[in-house]
Amino acid sequence: MNLPRNLFLEQLERGDTLWGCWLGLPDPNVAEIAANAGFDWLLIDHEHAPFELSDVMAHLRAMAPYPVAPIVRPVNGDPALLKKFLEMGVQTFIVPMIDTPEQAQACVDAVYYPPKGRRGVGTALARASHWNQVPDYLHNANGEICLIVQAETVTALENLDAILAGENVHGVFIGPSDLAASMGKIGQGNDSELIARCIEAIKKIKAAGKIAGILTAHEELIQQSAEAGADFIGIGVDTLLLGEALRQRAASRL
Repeated sequence: MNLPRNLFLEQLERGDTLWGCWLGLPDPNVAEIAANAGFDWLLIDHEHAPFELSDVMAHLRAMAPYPVAPIVRPVNGDPALLKKFLEMGVQTFIVPMIDTPEQAQACVDAVYYPPKGRRGVGTALARASHWNQVPDYLHNANGEICLIVQAETVTALENLDAILAGENVHGVFIGPSDLAASMGKIGQGNDSELIARCIEAIKKIKAAGKIAGILTAHEELIQQSAEAGADFIGIGVDTLLLGEALRQRAASRL
């Protein structure tokens, strides 16, 4: 049994912008439909959506047969929670609300085995190691982990250089919605100052040699983010896409 490879890291090696979608509906049928839609990656949103641990596991299994990379956004950077996700087989994380390099380092400590981090050892119980059927899993698992922290406040952007200077954080994901709120512009996703701050951050992340990502439904920010070199961009949310399609279908018969 071979060590599962991190498809997201492999996709990044192409050098193209990777396009993805947010998953907020816990039904694994939704995950499987989305996995077959043609996105490069799909994010399971444990932070804002009503996912339990078993729901995340079901989503991972539903997506596994398809060539799409799973990403999980946990509700926070709690080491005990991250350990659970790691044992399930999650390899790529976006950890929300990271404002300081110290918080970023705490995430590093949580997701990597020693000596790089402090992840606990429990491979006999772990789907990630195929329940101890992957030879040398403990020695190789760190190499398949991708840790991305989410900068979504003015404080995070002020500390971005220090966050980027930390080792073993692969990249930074910009959260425009919370950033807008932090700037006193809640709900103003098309605000010119917000867009400028996001693009400036993406360029800074890329200049530091790190992975840059963003989620937005606004076409101007999507385009400018891609032009600025964003490595991966979320362009949809399952709940919103379903609602829009249903409303359009209903309206067609009115």
